[in-house]
Amino acid sequence: VQLVESGGDSVQTGGSLRLSCTASGATDRITCMAWFRQDPGNEREGVARIFIGAGDKYVAASVEDRFTISEDTAKNTMYLQMNNLKPEDTAMYYCAADPQCIGTWSGFDYWGQGTQVTVS
Repeated sequence: VQLVESGGDSVQTGGSLRLSCTASGATDRITCMAWFRQDPGNEREGVARIFIGAGDKYVAASVEDRFTISEDTAKNTMYLQMNNLKPEDTAMYYCAADPQCIGTWSGFDYWGQGTQVTVS
């Protein structure tokens, strides 16, 4: 399974971005996908996750009023819509996927290379 993120950019406070993560390879193995973020000096943080095809979604409380996770199974793509961005949202955003959806942030087997979001 390969994951490729896109959509990161530099935006001003209050702006919006939509990140995409496209999966390829053995995508039939995937049942769970998630977005994480990490900036230098901080631990990786789970942002949102989705149970592929089932509609179950979870968005971290810190961003749930501004971020939305969604999927397009026909395109093997997951999205993260980010609105009203703040400087504290600045981070590298990573896509992750796993054959199991166990409702936690741990145990994801597959990772993308990340896409940078900078808010100033």
